[in-house]
Amino acid sequence: MNAPATPGRATCARCLRPQPTCLCALVRPTAHRTEVLVLQHPQEQRQAKNSVALLRLSLAHCEVVVGERFAPEALQGLLHPPGRQTRLLYPDVPAAPAPPDVAPEAPPAADGSLRLVVIDATWRKSLRMLLEHPALAALPRLSLDAPAPTRYRAIRAARRADQVSTLEATVQALAMLEGPGFDAAPLLDAFGCFVAGVAARQRRVEAPTSLRSCPPRGR
Repeated sequence: MNAPATPGRATCARCLRPQPTCLCALVRPTAHRTEVLVLQHPQEQRQAKNSVALLRLSLAHCEVVVGERFAPEALQGLLHPPGRQTRLLYPDVPAAPAPPDVAPEAPPAADGSLRLVVIDATWRKSLRMLLEHPALAALPRLSLDAPAPTRYRAIRAARRADQVSTLEATVQALAMLEGPGFDAAPLLDAFGCFVAGVAARQRRVEAPTSLRSCPPRGR
């Protein structure tokens, strides 16, 4: 889903970012078999430090749907496409039981194709989205037992030690599902460059405030 353009500000038509922060040069096409569906909270869509745009452009089979609340029928269509087994990338926290009208898991296709659902939101908002959508909460879970250290802390604080960016979590999950044939290294390196760029811009913005707070030099 396309982000609304900011009036009076040139926006890249591909990554939908303002031209000064266009990330198209960082895109790394990454071969994968598993379909990825990202349910993105609207507040994340507007975050300059959000990693989903780079993920969407680098994965050919990645769909991003922005929303906080979804109609049950529409959500069922997203979660249970024909011939796919669906897994939710989320820690194994308690969830509400599925209501009687939730469709059962679709039988797998002949090639065992999977659809990986990822929630892109803060921990608190993702849990709220989960609990407000029983069909989402009822999906079989895929969790990262020991996530690799995140590079995201340079630009975004995390309350939990195992929290990683949506991009990092997704590519680690794809590596678990697809094995050695999935090469995430180029995309993770590009993400590192993205984080470094955001951190540099933050330092430039904060520098004038820091300088004003310094005491005057003696003469």
